[in-house]
Amino acid sequence: MDEKTIVCRCEEVTLGTIKDTVQHYNCSPREVKLRTRAGMGYCGGRTCRNVINQVVEEINKKPITDEVQLSYRSPVRPVTLGVLGGVTHDNEG
Repeated sequence: MDEKTIVCRCEEVTLGTIKDTVQHYNCSPREVKLRTRAGMGYCGGRTCRNVINQVVEEINKKPITDEVQLSYRSPVRPVTLGVLGGVTHDNEG
């Protein structure tokens, strides 16, 4: 993949940024997430987490053994004030 390839679409983090961060700080996937925001967008890391893990493993030349694993977050979606207030239901227009 090209260094300009976007790995985290939600936060627009490129492969080059992730590689540079791992090389500079000798990061774990969790540290990459905290330093670059990759995996912190709307999808909660569902689309980019595996790629981040692979890049970290490849650069550090050792398997990932984080004591604190990255967690997935529920996707965010817009909700109207009517739904929050109980006036309308989510499936109503």
